[in-house]
Amino acid sequence: MADPVSHRRSLSRQLVLPVVGLILAAVLINVVCAAWLAARRSAAVAERQATQVASALAASRVPLSPVVLDALDRLTGCRFVSLEPIAGRVSGGTLPRPDAEAFPAAAQSRGRVDLPSGPHRIALIPADGRPEAVAVLAPIPPLAAATLEAVAPALAVAAGTLAVLVPLGLAATRGLARRLTGIEEHVELIAAGGFDDGAAPPPDASPPTAAGDEIDRLTAGVDRLAGALAGLRRRLVAGERQRLLGQLAAGFAHELRNCLTGCRLAIDLHRRRCPAGDESLAVAVRQLDIVEEEVRGLLALGRPADAAEVIVTVSALVDEVHDLVAARCTHAGVGLARASAAGLAIRGRREPLRAALVNLALNAIDAAGPGGSVRLVATADGTGVSLAVEDDGPGPPAELAATLHEPFVTGKAEGIGLGLAVAGAVAEAHGGRLAWDRAQGRTRFALELPAERIVPVAAALGCVP
Repeated sequence: MADPVSHRRSLSRQLVLPVVGLILAAVLINVVCAAWLAARRSAAVAERQATQVASALAASRVPLSPVVLDALDRLTGCRFVSLEPIAGRVSGGTLPRPDAEAFPAAAQSRGRVDLPSGPHRIALIPADGRPEAVAVLAPIPPLAAATLEAVAPALAVAAGTLAVLVPLGLAATRGLARRLTGIEEHVELIAAGGFDDGAAPPPDASPPTAAGDEIDRLTAGVDRLAGALAGLRRRLVAGERQRLLGQLAAGFAHELRNCLTGCRLAIDLHRRRCPAGDESLAVAVRQLDIVEEEVRGLLALGRPADAAEVIVTVSALVDEVHDLVAARCTHAGVGLARASAAGLAIRGRREPLRAALVNLALNAIDAAGPGGSVRLVATADGTGVSLAVEDDGPGPPAELAATLHEPFVTGKAEGIGLGLAVAGAVAEAHGGRLAWDRAQGRTRFALELPAERIVPVAAALGCVP
């Protein structure tokens, strides 16, 4: 099957051929007009020359002998024919023999005679006291010679113009065609679904700048379109994945909550039978509290907007998270510290926020490892509130840095990749985002909430921590 691209019309041909055709048409029109004007001008010059010579000889009284006529022939370039004054027959002159034989018949034309040597304009000098009359014949230049003389400059200019224009036009249109072909291939790639961030830019495309031409701006527009489509597809995929994940998490959390309820009842029953002061059961209860927080996080992932918003004291929230993960830090040999801005309160959903911070803290404990340290930090400025967890572990693997927030993405051998998804969903439900960075050997994950979440001091004083 033939390649469909081979049947497409070339941009070079569409641009160059019409220009060349217009130039050639203009040259042909110029040649025709110049030929017509040259013919008329040649005839007028010959007529004027014949008339002027005839007038000058008629005004003179010089005898028009054969010697004089030969001299006038060489001097003026005209032919002279002596005619008998009464019969009008040719009696002599400077015409060549073939022209002299054809002259009587050709002389019947008014003002013009066509002789074997070519057309001539005729003017008559009457006898007027001379023994014979004389006809003056001025040769009319051949039309081809007159036309060539008239159009030679136009032809030379047209030839020079075409010699310069055609190569330049071909080079310019080929460059434009290459750039447009690159954009066409890029658009076809986008139409086929290849508009991810890694899609190659169109070849031969100049870097888009504000001062670029229309093709540069078109290229930039296509790139922006590809980026917008890629972002839209990512959001659609992420939204669908989030919906499915929420359904899965809600079902899993429901079953897990039933198990936790049974475990807690069994531990409470056992604590009543055991002697007072058994700290192992208290530790077990605290671990159950942590698991319950993770269950709340999964429920928040499935139904992020179900809980009512309340005024949350940030320092109390940090303290609660600290108390929940303290036992895990002790068991793992990880140091735990906390710092929060005094008097800071926000409006939000307490349990989802606490569950998100617990997930971040548990990840940080695993990342720090024995001998490491974890720090809970809450700060506020003019841009919003930051609820952050820092650790001095090695940080996430480089190959996962761009997809850490996606569900089921994890760098831990036994992880399932839901902790950051839970935290990200909670942050988005509060109008913020989950951000992370690594600097000076420490990794920092933070729930960044907008400034409108901050509660004025007067309202915060009346809230229950």
